[in-house]
Amino acid sequence: MLRYVMPVVIALVFIAVVSFVPEPHRQRFNALLIAGAGGTYISGGGFGLWELAFAAVMVAVAYAGLRSWSFIGIGWLLHTAWDILHHRRGTPLIPSLHDSSFGCAICDPVIALWAFTGGRLPRELLAYRRARRTAAADNNDSAPARA
Repeated sequence: MLRYVMPVVIALVFIAVVSFVPEPHRQRFNALLIAGAGGTYISGGGFGLWELAFAAVMVAVAYAGLRSWSFIGIGWLLHTAWDILHHRRGTPLIPSLHDSSFGCAICDPVIALWAFTGGRLPRELLAYRRARRTAAADNNDSAPARA
């Protein structure tokens, strides 16, 4: 159970900590992280020259992420796919931790979901949800009654 929960906790802690970085620096910082994530497997290998090709793709995605949070989310999802491939092949992110790629594959999509929200602060996300709920309730109240 801990194998599944801890990566989510790590992602939430990451989001909380990175939320302290003010915008626009938060987006730039996350784009840099995507570029770095692309190269995490290069030294451990497993896929030979494909590791370099993946790193190049991640640098391109990170560059686009400098202007778009969506590309940051895409980058985390691409890294998730790479984590899964490495876990299946038996070449984990941290060689001494067999499930490190597995954990990363759970952690990364949580961060990607946050990136797809525009990297908003947790309190902004809660305020956004409340505003949507209020707007939906107001729309239901003003809708004409059906016969």
